[in-house]
Amino acid sequence: MPLPLSGLLVVSLEQAVAAPMCSCRLADAGARVIKIERPEGDFARSYDTLAHGECSYFVWLNRGKESVVLDLTAAADRALLAAMLKRADVFVQNLKPGAIDKLGFPIAELRRELPRLICCSISGFGETGPYAARKAYDLLIQAESGLASITGTNEPSRVGVSVVDITTGLNAYQSILEALIGRERTGVGAELSISMFDSMADWMAVPLLQFEGGKPPQRMGLAHTSIAPYGAFKSRDGIDILICVQNDREWRVLAKQVLDDPALAADPAFATNVERMKRRSETDGKVAAKFATLDAAQIMQKLAAAEIAFARINTPAELAHHPHLRRITIGTPHGPVSYPAPAEVHASTSRRYGPVPALGEHTEKVRAEFSP
Repeated sequence: MPLPLSGLLVVSLEQAVAAPMCSCRLADAGARVIKIERPEGDFARSYDTLAHGECSYFVWLNRGKESVVLDLTAAADRALLAAMLKRADVFVQNLKPGAIDKLGFPIAELRRELPRLICCSISGFGETGPYAARKAYDLLIQAESGLASITGTNEPSRVGVSVVDITTGLNAYQSILEALIGRERTGVGAELSISMFDSMADWMAVPLLQFEGGKPPQRMGLAHTSIAPYGAFKSRDGIDILICVQNDREWRVLAKQVLDDPALAADPAFATNVERMKRRSETDGKVAAKFATLDAAQIMQKLAAAEIAFARINTPAELAHHPHLRRITIGTPHGPVSYPAPAEVHASTSRRYGPVPALGEHTEKVRAEFSP
């Protein structure tokens, strides 16, 4: 069966993580994605060399694309890009603020000339507003949005993956899919603007509402700001086990079947989450004391039998051999690389994922195809 986006052409003037995340998902769904790179290449190609000599970021986010090197300061290459856009369904770009206009491709003009084209611009702070001209990177937005202030323990901390770039790229992907559906109905494309700040501010809605409600969230490491017990506890053999007790019934089950303390299950001082939060240190202390008498395997067996949600705090080393991990293998210029599969599972079809292109691998082919 053809993939959902088969037959669509995406031209992506992209670099780093957010826009490549978006166009990667479009390629996975069957679109033809032509990735425009500068002569020196997407700078994400050189963040590291840890995936068979390729960059781990680049290998993850650029499968199934065609790489075309253009020097957009040259008139001939600008003309080639213009010819490509005339046949494109989607144009994605995440250049620094104002750069696309200076190159001669202002989005408003493209939309007038090419009314079916869907244009998606990804930026740090959007097209308008007091910070619109600022350059932005993942960690800067983690800080500016307030995310870093509620992450970590003693000091503000960065989330350990590029969470801002990832959610921005996925927001762009979602918006493009909506625009494609809209175009099917109306015949008209769209102008989309997705900002990193807006993407993370959306995620920060609950902490903001908590602050405005009079109870600002605090950095709590692996604990939860509103629920107890909900956090990591160390076993006798030194393994951290995270438990999540979602309601008062689960608390009673935990107390009886895991902590082996029926009296605690019946104690009104701990009967509700409100009361347990008032006595958080004592609540956590009771769990910690019991866990310290048992090895991790014993604890997990008891938790599973009681149907209490739990997890080991794994490292990438444990993830590499996790029994639940699904992988895909992608071709690269230096050989195949295996990494986690995309989250979606399609019951009716088996997806195939294209290789990661070498820099400029498809330049001559595309020049011949689109030469104006």
